[in-house]
Amino acid sequence: MRKDIRYNNIIDGEEFERAQAAADAAYNLPEDLIDPESFYVTQHWDRYTEENHEVWATLVARRMETLEDQASEVFLNGVRLLGFDQNRVPRLSDVNDKLRPLTGWQSRAVPGYLPAKAFFACLSRREFPTTITIRPKELIDYLPEPDIFHDVFGHVPLHADPVFADFLQTYGKAALHTNDNHHIERLGRLFWFTVEFGLIREHGKLKLYGSGLISSIGESFHALESPFVDRRPFDLDRVCNTPFEIDHYQPILYVLESFEQLRDAMNDYAQRVLDDAGVAA
Repeated sequence: MRKDIRYNNIIDGEEFERAQAAADAAYNLPEDLIDPESFYVTQHWDRYTEENHEVWATLVARRMETLEDQASEVFLNGVRLLGFDQNRVPRLSDVNDKLRPLTGWQSRAVPGYLPAKAFFACLSRREFPTTITIRPKELIDYLPEPDIFHDVFGHVPLHADPVFADFLQTYGKAALHTNDNHHIERLGRLFWFTVEFGLIREHGKLKLYGSGLISSIGESFHALESPFVDRRPFDLDRVCNTPFEIDHYQPILYVLESFEQLRDAMNDYAQRVLDDAGVAA
C-alpha cells in the first residue's frame, strides 16, 4: 500500500489489513471455501478531501466532453441511469441503490488489488470489487493501478446493462472454477480485449466500451483514430489466442457487433471450461 497519506488514508486501518489478508489467502483456497464478504471494507466517505473531489470532478468533466461522441450508447445509458454526482467522489451505497434494481449487480469496496481467484469469486456473485482510493492530483493523467475513477466511472455503467451483466457473471464463474493454465491464460486475454480494451460497432461507427479506453483520453483517440491499430472483428477463440502487453497503447483491438455476441460467445466458452472442470453450469 502507498505511504502517501493523501492517497492512503482512505484505506488505512485494521479493517483494510484484515480484508487484504483474506483476499490474499483466497489464492490457496478451494472455490467453495472462498468468502468474498471477507474481502469487502467500509467506504469511509468522510475521509475524501477536497482535492480528492476536485480530481474526480476534473476527470469526469474531461472524459464526458469526448465520450458523448466516443463511447458506446450502452455505456452512456448506464451513466445516465446511475446518475453520478459529477462533482463529488461517489458513495458506493448510492451507486448500488440505482444499480441493484437494474441487474442485481453491486459495487463492493475492497482495500486494493485482489488475486485472481478472489476477484472471480466476486464477479460470480454479481459483485464488482471496487477500488476506493483516488489518484492524487499530480498523477491525474495516468495511474498504473486502478482507482475509483477507473472502477466506478470506467466499469460500472456497463453493469447496468442486462446483457453485459450476464456476460460478466458467466465470465466470473468460468474463471473461478478452472485451474487449467490453458483456460486461465485465455480468460485473461478475453478480459483484457473486452472488459478493459473493447470496441463495439454501433450504427456503423466504432465506439469505446472497455474501461481502459473509457478512462483514458489519450488511448481513446488512439483506439478510434490511429492508423497503427489493427482493429479486428471479434472472434472469441482468436481473442483468447492473442497475447497483449500492458506498458503501451494497444496495437491490436477487437470489435464487437453487439453485446449479445459477447454474451453468447462467453456462454459457449464457459460451458467448455466448466465441463473440463467437472462443474455444473
